Amino acid sequence: MAEFLDTQGVSYYLKKLINNASDKLYLISPYLQLNNQLKLSLEDRHKFSIDIILIYGKVTDINPEDSEWLKNMLGIKLMFHKDLHAKCYFNEKEAIVTSMNLYMFSQQNNVEMGIYISKETDEQLYKQVADEVDRIKRGSEHRTISVQKVEIQKEEKSIKELTKKKIENKETKDFKGSKNTGYCIRTETEIPFNLEKPFSREAYKEWSKNGDIKYPENYCHFSGEPSYGETCFYKPILKKNWKKAQEKYDL
Repeated sequence: MAEFLDTQGVSYYLKKLINNASDKLYLISPYLQLNNQLKLSLEDRHKFSIDIILIYGKVTDINPEDSEWLKNMLGIKLMFHKDLHAKCYFNEKEAIVTSMNLYMFSQQNNVEMGIYISKETDEQLYKQVADEVDRIKRGSEHRTISVQKVEIQKEEKSIKELTKKKIENKETKDFKGSKNTGYCIRTETEIPFNLEKPFSREAYKEWSKNGDIKYPENYCHFSGEPSYGETCFYKPILKKNWKKAQEKYDL
C-alpha cells in the first residue's frame, strides 16, 4: 500500500531508501545539488559497489563542489535527460515519487509532498514505477564530470557577463518625485528598487547560503505581486512588467 509523505517524510524516507539500497539506486531529479547528509549516505553505498545512477535535467545546477565530489565517486554514473521534470528515487525494493528535487534548498525550505511505494506491499505499482524509471534511463545520455564542469563554467561566465552588462547599462532615477520603491522577491518586503539587490537584508543572507541566481522566487521586484516562481535573482521582474519598469527607471 502506497504511503503519503509530507516534507519531512520525503526527506526521511529518501535517506532511508538510499541507506537500504543493496543492489541498485537511481536518483532522478531535474535539479542536482547534494547536501552533506546525502553525500555521506551515497559514499556509504558507493563502498558496496552497487549500481548508482543520478539522472538530472538542468546543466547549470551542478555546482563545482558537487562536480569535484562526483569526480571522486567513480562508481556513480551521471546521466542527463534534457526534458526531465519528474522526481523519483528508486532502489531494488522501494520507490518515492515526489515534488522534491534532489536539491539542498528544496529540502530545507520548500513545502513538498510525495508517495512512498514498497515492492513488498504493492508489487504492481512498484513495477509501474520501475518501468517508467527504465524509460527515463534509456532516454538519458551519459555525462562525464570533466565535460560537465567545462559546460557549467562557460554558462556561468556567460550569465555573469550578461548580468554585469545589465548592471553597468542601467540608470536608476526617481519617478515623478517618488521614492524608488521595490520589493524583495522572496518576502515582498519594501526595499529600494535595485536590479542588483532584489532581496531584503535577511532574505539575501538566506539566499547567499546557496547563491543560485536562477532559483525560483515568490514576488516581482517591480510590482510586489506574486510571481509563482517566475522571478529569480537573475530575472527579478515579471516579464509582463518589464516594459513598465524600463519606462519608470530608464533601464
